Amino acid sequence: MAALLGELRRERNGAVADAMRSYGKPCGLNLGVSLPTVRQIARREVPDHDFARYLWLQDVRELRLAALHIAQPERVVPEELAFWAAGIVDSELAEEAAFALLGRTPAFALLFDRWIDDPNPLLQYAALMAASRLPEPDPAWVAAAVEVVRRNAAAEAGTVAEAGTVAVPPLSGVPAAASDAAAPRPNMPVPFAARLTAQGAAAFLAAFGGRNEENRQAVLRMAGSLGKLPAEDFVHEELAWRLEA
Repeated sequence: MAALLGELRRERNGAVADAMRSYGKPCGLNLGVSLPTVRQIARREVPDHDFARYLWLQDVRELRLAALHIAQPERVVPEELAFWAAGIVDSELAEEAAFALLGRTPAFALLFDRWIDDPNPLLQYAALMAASRLPEPDPAWVAAAVEVVRRNAAAEAGTVAEAGTVAVPPLSGVPAAASDAAAPRPNMPVPFAARLTAQGAAAFLAAFGGRNEENRQAVLRMAGSLGKLPAEDFVHEELAWRLEA
């Protein structure tokens, strides 16, 4: 780990670190190494699941990102799902986990079923983003994706009604102060959660619907049941240009 961390430190960039924005609680240490560079360095390591698990326990952004590429997907068994879930503390880690590890594990079907119903929006987002990359996703996940958007959109609407007005940042990130204060469970502000899962659902639904005409019609029919709350509208708009053109 010391050797890997030393290699990463040589690539550190404070300006990059300062510019980063993500949903959730940032790791204790962020060297500001670009994601492509972290991937390049991690892929030079020999796959080693035990080493990856050790890196995942460190409160260092780059080490957790590297762990996702060093881990061995076939060893992510159902008993390990809670372990990997605990380290997904922000949306960047959720996205990289989906890209590098989750969709390649034999336990993914179980993971999806568990995480899509978990109250942690980061786990919902990771499951949806990973599902969007699978060559043959379960058609039942379409209904699950729509339902999680509906559920979180309704929670957001309730929060707005109680508070009067809620400042909602764009999907690409949040102000530094909000990002630092947010935590994935249970204190992530509800509007952030609704938009995050809407983004993941849109990615999955577009990928599934884009495979053939039957899938496209199924997605549009199911998504048509969504209402006009902000997160639901986001899914409508995304599918309109991705599938209806």
